[in-house]
Amino acid sequence: MTSETRIKPSDSLQGVRYEIRGKLARRAHDMQRRGHEIISLNIGNPGLFGFRTPETMRLAMIENLHASEGYCHQKGIFPAREAVVMQQQARGVSGVTAEHVFMGNGVSELIDLTLRALLDPGDEVLVPSPDYPLWTASVTLNRGRAVHYPCPPERGFLPDLEAMERLVTARTRALVLINPNNPTGAVYPLETLQAIARLAEKHRLIIFSDEIYDQMTYEDAQSIPMATVAKNTLCATFSGLSKIYRACGYRVGWVSFSGPTEGAQAYLEALDLLASLRLCSNVPAQWAVQTALGGFQSIRDLVRPGGRLFESRQALIDGVAASRFLGMVKPRGAMYAFIGVDRAAIPHFDDQEFALELLEQKQVLVAPGTSFNTSYNTHFRVTNLPDAATLSEVFHRIEEVLEGYAARRPPAAVQKAG
Repeated sequence: MTSETRIKPSDSLQGVRYEIRGKLARRAHDMQRRGHEIISLNIGNPGLFGFRTPETMRLAMIENLHASEGYCHQKGIFPAREAVVMQQQARGVSGVTAEHVFMGNGVSELIDLTLRALLDPGDEVLVPSPDYPLWTASVTLNRGRAVHYPCPPERGFLPDLEAMERLVTARTRALVLINPNNPTGAVYPLETLQAIARLAEKHRLIIFSDEIYDQMTYEDAQSIPMATVAKNTLCATFSGLSKIYRACGYRVGWVSFSGPTEGAQAYLEALDLLASLRLCSNVPAQWAVQTALGGFQSIRDLVRPGGRLFESRQALIDGVAASRFLGMVKPRGAMYAFIGVDRAAIPHFDDQEFALELLEQKQVLVAPGTSFNTSYNTHFRVTNLPDAATLSEVFHRIEEVLEGYAARRPPAAVQKAG
């Protein structure tokens, strides 16, 4: 190989992006190496902000290390899968057995495997916009086509159900639901879930319900498991330890299947084959699942008034309310806010440009809204994981950058004047 040789990446990566850890994040890392202190609001990583995994889960791992040195069953250890079954049954989901549960190295791996087992070239999957971009990327990497259904801010980021149905074609195989939602914090009411279930049943679509934030709701919001609503079509429910139990690094997630599983045996066998090819998921951390799901749910203390996540969320709400430029649909769940900039105040606003300026000038890293497959560039996402005092300081810095942004003449006006 000569110095002139260029190695071409796979064409399958065309259109695949994950900007949450992209160019801006790499720029922030370079700045940190030079001594800058960066406030990283681009990713929901509880451990970065001092949140700890419950001690009982750590002890469960330690006490079972002797049983963790070999491969386990490709679907996961039985106590972990059975704990998921019991949780689903307690929530009103019937018909789920341990054979319908697959453990994975985080939900991320399972998103890839479930789509790989399903899609042929050109098959379509309905994905929300804005979305968690791994869903769009995984559909694309597995030879499918992600078709984005709108969840616009003017609807409180709830799905436009009529638009969703118009997007269904003969090639549509599944629809993706993220509830509570990342990046918007929307929590879907029962009526919305029922309408989505009817649509999926009518068109014989699989529902992929991403419920990783299922207990992280605020005030009167209630997270309703989609599997309790969608009973006449196959429903795959995704969850894990990363967010509710603050254990991102454990890399433990699961998917459980409910509904008419009898007609899905060939698909489930295909998924079992793919799970076998990766041998198994991380064994030590699977021992924490039973303790996590069956033990004290400490997340409830964090999301109620006075709890850290509740108070940090309030700091986001207050920061937006005090701004001349910002607006927001109040997040009702998850650990994010999807914040919009008033076009009337800053007609030339661009989310990517703003995020870079905020990082360079104020050492605050946010995720531009277009990272989440939106058709508009007026939003950015932040996490409410920092404490309230830090977030108050963040909004002070954001306002200073926006003041400077608004004072500048838009590029088109400058060119015309010249």
